[in-house]
Amino acid sequence: MKLINRLALLAMSAFAAAAFANDAVKQELAKKYPEVKAERITKTNYGNLFEIYAGGEIIYTDEKVTFLLLGTLVDAQTRVNVSEARLQKLNTIVFNDLPFDQAIKLVRGNGSRRMAIFEDPNCGYCKKFEQDVNALDNITAYIFAYPILAQDSVDKSKSIWCSPDRLKAWQDLMLREKPPTAKGTCDTPIDKVLALGRKMNVTGTPTTFFEDGERISGALPKDRIEAKLAAVKAAPAPAPTVEAKR
Repeated sequence: MKLINRLALLAMSAFAAAAFANDAVKQELAKKYPEVKAERITKTNYGNLFEIYAGGEIIYTDEKVTFLLLGTLVDAQTRVNVSEARLQKLNTIVFNDLPFDQAIKLVRGNGSRRMAIFEDPNCGYCKKFEQDVNALDNITAYIFAYPILAQDSVDKSKSIWCSPDRLKAWQDLMLREKPPTAKGTCDTPIDKVLALGRKMNVTGTPTTFFEDGERISGALPKDRIEAKLAAVKAAPAPAPTVEAKR
């Protein structure tokens, strides 16, 4: 047998073994912790640890699921936060797949640098973040009203969407504390945005997505937003690799 064929066979065998182990963990997890809905299960390079990705979080276990560990895994040699790096990769999205027609569009300057922000209209951190976003130049910000704090947030989001000028109504509220006055009885995408956010594990506001697909939670200071936008523009990242689900 030629060397290349033997190597290919070995690779296939290793893949099959890994898939079998992942399936075994999945079955044990389902029996012992049916409430944990695993989206991906991956064998790590650290001991006998398996990584379970569920609900936007990483949980570690062994092949027999004798424990569940919620915590941070750090490589002792490189001191890299492995869990953080993995979450960043697993939470990456394809930016252009976002439903931009369901967002309020803000354009400043030439609009060449794009970002998408999930914000609650009653979120104080979002209002501070909105000030910093409006101080940036050459951006297009797609603002998704994501009312998760209270029913009043839902009512305000719908009222803003039904306003003659959505961007003005949004900025009046977020920058000038002037509540919207339109009746929120028109057809709005708020329920769809809520469903999208839950699907993407957006659990807090503001949450920002950049063109390279990376998400960052929390109100970033202006200099960090600027640095991230500049980095993405200078070296666009390739579309994220889709991992096989187990």
